[in-house]
Amino acid sequence: MSKLSPHELGAFLREQRQSAQLSLRQLSDLAGVSNPYLSQIERGLKKPSAEILQQLARALQVSAESLYVHAGILDAVPAPAGTPGVLEAIAADPALTPRQRAVLTDVYVSFVGVAAEPAAAAQEPDEDATDPDPTGSPRSAPSRRRTRTARPTR
Repeated sequence: MSKLSPHELGAFLREQRQSAQLSLRQLSDLAGVSNPYLSQIERGLKKPSAEILQQLARALQVSAESLYVHAGILDAVPAPAGTPGVLEAIAADPALTPRQRAVLTDVYVSFVGVAAEPAAAAQEPDEDATDPDPTGSPRSAPSRRRTRTARPTR
């Protein structure tokens, strides 16, 4: 079991709360934890129990296991050998078009900050690569409907 500092857990909780666009008070209400106690957890002054972490996970809509790992209650479990990574899975999915692969790879890399792996980066974009719609679905042309503007009265 790894021993992480309470500051690391607090920073992770604050990041998750801000990602969910919740104030400290809103999260405390959703989780059933007092506002001052939650503030102390986020600042690394208190180490919450597994039960409190479970309540916070439910309120933040994240897995309790991820909070347990950040709290040092559980060890992070590495992916089994031979399991493809996210970028390999994107590159190998036959249901995706090359454009969809490129967009998914770009989004994933922007979130985790890793360089694209050659398998995913080597995909050639197809003819609709300039289409800003990543789903590749056909779209109708924008309507050119004119709107009426108010005329000043005399």
